[in-house]
Amino acid sequence: MEINKIDNGINLNNEIQIREEQTNFLETTLGKTINTAIDIGIRALLPDFIDEQIINIKDNLLNYGLKDGITKTIEDAIDIGKSAIGIFTGNFESISQMQNAIETGGLIDGISSLLDTVVDKVNKKGIINYNIANTIKQGKDIILNSVEHNIEEKFKEQNIEVENIEKYMNNWKENFKDKNFGKMEKEYNKIEKILETLAPLEEIINQARIIGNIHNLIKNNGQNFNLNQEQLALAEKLI
Repeated sequence: MEINKIDNGINLNNEIQIREEQTNFLETTLGKTINTAIDIGIRALLPDFIDEQIINIKDNLLNYGLKDGITKTIEDAIDIGKSAIGIFTGNFESISQMQNAIETGGLIDGISSLLDTVVDKVNKKGIINYNIANTIKQGKDIILNSVEHNIEEKFKEQNIEVENIEKYMNNWKENFKDKNFGKMEKEYNKIEKILETLAPLEEIINQARIIGNIHNLIKNNGQNFNLNQEQLALAEKLI
């Protein structure tokens, strides 16, 4: 009974950690994506402005609520989207779930309202003049289209990375069966590199951890594939 309690505690902690990592990933990745898209949109709306002027406008928007507002808007979209697609307590299991939740959660509408609020604020404070504020608000759809496009591209990149890491993990498994450590090492390096930028998905993380454990056991044992029963059981779970 005590062992079951410990196992359940470990699983719960793991789920909570992954949930936090997924939220942090979306806030950071989408935050940067939205930031870049807004910059592109403002440049398109103000083509006669030099870089320094564009940067100044963008910095003022960020400093007066846009930066924190983007993070809050992403958080709200995640929460609303999760409920809407039926993920009440669990974690995202795929990139498509993440994308669906963000879209259903009203991220673009949230960014639209945020832009109106922040632009009005800096205009009222006299930080940017009425003509610039009006141009940004009137051409807001250009900015939002840029935001939507960049987010779609980011999720496409993530789907490609999922396909790639699954391929590399399968390659590693085949090379493990063949006891070809040289090829295993090449695939393992690819796996580690993708994990640096891939959204944290529980199934992939768990597989990657098992692969890492077995790989390092063999590596640290002079590339010896003679594993003990416990290690073999771990390998069998993977294969």
